[in-house]
Amino acid sequence: MTVRLRAHHLLCLLTYVGKGYSPAFTANYDKVVGRLGKGEAVLIVSGPDDICAPMLDEPEPHCLRESAVERDRLAARDVGALLGRPIEAGEPLVLDASSLARMRTAFASGQTRQACSGCEWSDLCGAVAASGFHDTRL
Repeated sequence: MTVRLRAHHLLCLLTYVGKGYSPAFTANYDKVVGRLGKGEAVLIVSGPDDICAPMLDEPEPHCLRESAVERDRLAARDVGALLGRPIEAGEPLVLDASSLARMRTAFASGQTRQACSGCEWSDLCGAVAASGFHDTRL
């Protein structure tokens, strides 16, 4: 199987420590991270992905807002430049230890954090990065 991810979730995964919007969201996120940890490939998608799934039943899911689309655009640009490959809908990607390490280094330095501007989780993610990504689940 393949994990469907929108581009900005490539950044969110780097600092995921088991916190989320709701217990259902966190339980689902844990399952997605478990799949990735076992080596499942990623397919980049446009719009809501496997992480968003529990949020789609809300009256106005934030994952459909223009701000999420803009985060995807910025993350795709920055992560693509870092990894030297396109990050766009339909592109497969494997998140191996080497690519995760490169992405975490770039995230911690701020190189790939433009997509995080205005995100409610930005302070938490910054603290996780500052701690050396201690307690992350991927």
